[in-house]
Amino acid sequence: MFIDRVKIKIKAGKGGDGMASFRREKYVPLGGPFGGDGGNGGSVIFEADSNKSTLLDLRFNRLIVAQDGGRGLNKKMHGPTGNDIIVKVPIGTIIKDIKHDMILADLIETGQQATIAQGGRGGRGNWHFATPRNPAPDFAEKGEMGEEKEVEIELKLLADVGLVGFPSVGKSTFLSVVSKAKPEIAAYPFTTLIPQLGVVQAPDGRSFVLADLPGLIEGAHQGKGLGHQFLQHIERCRVLIHIIDMGAEDHRDPVSDYRVINDELGQYEYRLLERPQVVVANKMDLPGADENLERFKEAYPDLLVFETITLIQEGLDPVLYAVADLLQTTQSFIMDEVQNEAVHYKFIEEVPYEIKQFNANTYVISGDRIERIFHKADITTEQGAQRFARTLRQLGVDDALRDKGAKDGDVIVINDYQFIFMD
Repeated sequence: MFIDRVKIKIKAGKGGDGMASFRREKYVPLGGPFGGDGGNGGSVIFEADSNKSTLLDLRFNRLIVAQDGGRGLNKKMHGPTGNDIIVKVPIGTIIKDIKHDMILADLIETGQQATIAQGGRGGRGNWHFATPRNPAPDFAEKGEMGEEKEVEIELKLLADVGLVGFPSVGKSTFLSVVSKAKPEIAAYPFTTLIPQLGVVQAPDGRSFVLADLPGLIEGAHQGKGLGHQFLQHIERCRVLIHIIDMGAEDHRDPVSDYRVINDELGQYEYRLLERPQVVVANKMDLPGADENLERFKEAYPDLLVFETITLIQEGLDPVLYAVADLLQTTQSFIMDEVQNEAVHYKFIEEVPYEIKQFNANTYVISGDRIERIFHKADITTEQGAQRFARTLRQLGVDDALRDKGAKDGDVIVINDYQFIFMD
């Protein structure tokens, strides 16, 4: 089964909590704080793997969670670090953040890795907080929460050359005779339901990867037929082989077919018409093919058209030579594609906090930074709670609450925990 688009949730590991402990050894008076730091949480890392060809594994694994970091230990010993999760995906995979509509990674080389969800940092042990005024702190820092995201994973095949054209024009037959690929071939439209790849070698030894893409129809750029589902796989191709049924076996007009397919390629979002095309007039053994070819050349006099009968492998060598020549002079479109998608890369300006009035006496404080500070604070001890309150005051939360109208005794809610505002 060929799966090329999957939505999953990923969650990095939480950092381990720091430890609050004290050195208690014989003959060591006032040993002081001795708690160790927590270990970092594991991250979720995606890696391009040449042995993968589909996203099928991820379709049945919609939640990926990395290991949490271990708690800090006594004697300033560091807690264990959580194990990373490495997710193997095919080459040509793009990972997008759904919430922020942002491309996180474009994996185009074997072994290339991208950290998509960063594990939380471990909390610091209480020895970090010792000061001359407070030489024996009884609190430690909790570990940070790991990043949690919902991502869309999309596969765009990395083929040098793509076969385009209407259904049943002979694309699968072409691929089967120029490579060792074995696509399904039958006398009905849309026999190719998934992209097929084959390695092609020209007679002079030059080789390239050829993709047989499902047949296009009019309106494909709007999602008709197989539409966007497979147009995306043409984006990586540097050269296109445009096959036309010159025998009009399905009673279509070859002149119109060429125009319609190019219109669809032009209206798709990634400038597919900028790829050079090798035009192949196929099925030249059928009645009326010569007359159709003459009309075609009159309609498109500037085109170089290669006449073939793919079923008996006639006229294919000139096509392969022309494609190999174009590949030597045509640069990759991957970098251009990433630049075009730059509008999707957004700088997410972090708002430290946001205050909303829930009712007359209740205010809710939210925001990524506030929540991170809250998760790291140890509010179970008096010293830890005081430190958390000082941090909020330094961020300007107290003044912002007063500006919102908060009064002494009002309820302040942070991450479902309630506090009393004391002015």
